Amino acid sequence: MRVIIAGGGTGGHLFPGIAIAEELQRRRDDTEVIFVGTEHGIESRIIPREGYAIKFLRAEGLVGKSLLKKFRAIWKMFFSLIDSYRILKAVTPDVVIGVGGYASVGPVLMAFLLSIPTMILEQNSVPGLANKTLGKFAGAIGVTYQESIPFFPRGRTFLTGNPIRARILRGSKDAAYNIFSLEKDKFTIFIFGGSSGARSMNMAVVDSFNHMLDIKDNVQFLHQTGERDHEYVRGSYRKWGFKGTVAPFIYQMAEAYAVADLVISRAGATTLAELTAIGKAAILIPYPYAAGRHQEFNASKLLEMKAAKMLLDHELKGERLAENIRELYANKELRLEMEKQSRAVGRPDAAQRIIDIAMSLIKKGESVNR
Repeated sequence: MRVIIAGGGTGGHLFPGIAIAEELQRRRDDTEVIFVGTEHGIESRIIPREGYAIKFLRAEGLVGKSLLKKFRAIWKMFFSLIDSYRILKAVTPDVVIGVGGYASVGPVLMAFLLSIPTMILEQNSVPGLANKTLGKFAGAIGVTYQESIPFFPRGRTFLTGNPIRARILRGSKDAAYNIFSLEKDKFTIFIFGGSSGARSMNMAVVDSFNHMLDIKDNVQFLHQTGERDHEYVRGSYRKWGFKGTVAPFIYQMAEAYAVADLVISRAGATTLAELTAIGKAAILIPYPYAAGRHQEFNASKLLEMKAAKMLLDHELKGERLAENIRELYANKELRLEMEKQSRAVGRPDAAQRIIDIAMSLIKKGESVNR
């Protein structure tokens, strides 16, 4: 069996695709998974490390771009369709699964035109332009949130949850201490702002140091900064004397989660799927420019269930962040209750649900073609 997983651009789109690939190969070891993305997306770095084949097409994002870049993106869409046609003819997949982002549009649309079964995933509560378009053609749509269902044809839309990589559930705390050079007797705070980092979060963490000097010897940080802020943030840790590991990008996410007593992150759908599957106490800082404020909506749901704390980006100051860190550091009972509520929200079986639907699409396509 051959499966194409199309999309990427960010970790929020790509990592659910990897989770699906893992589940496919767990079920059938004869499954060949081929990813399709762009050379400038995160998939070009991550997929080769994961050991999967990847094919590239020409595509660019349209939303939030200047008028000139919009025209260029529309022009490139024609090339994306041509590239998709060539890839599909060469691979002859049994199903094409779009995981979101502009790189998914060409392969899913062309697969529909070639009568190849298709499925798309919508990780967020408010779909982006790519999935709103593809939802009209896809054979099935898997959504993470109940609120997404009205955006798609009801008869083809399924509440599946957002798939997470199996290894996220198997992270080793002991291995993490060695990988990240952390100390075993310290309260560990894992900070990351997505695959490219988040400047406002990075600056707030640096600003918080002045308000946590009294607990400096009892805490340590694991901080993914992104490339842009890496040197500045690393220098700030040295200046204030806080211990930890600062890296532009962290590949060993399972171990990073495992070692964390507290996570500070954005509220993207994939991040929340991982946090709730493993049950981690978290301070969520929604990305303020997310489409339809969906990150704020996602975080608010966890806040209501007492599964996380939330700070909006405009109220993100060092002193306020330090207050929240200090409360969760000092109050173990609060952390444990937060972890319990987080696990109650999680859907660790999302990948299995999605594969069940994809397999039914393949069988339906086979019966039609007989």
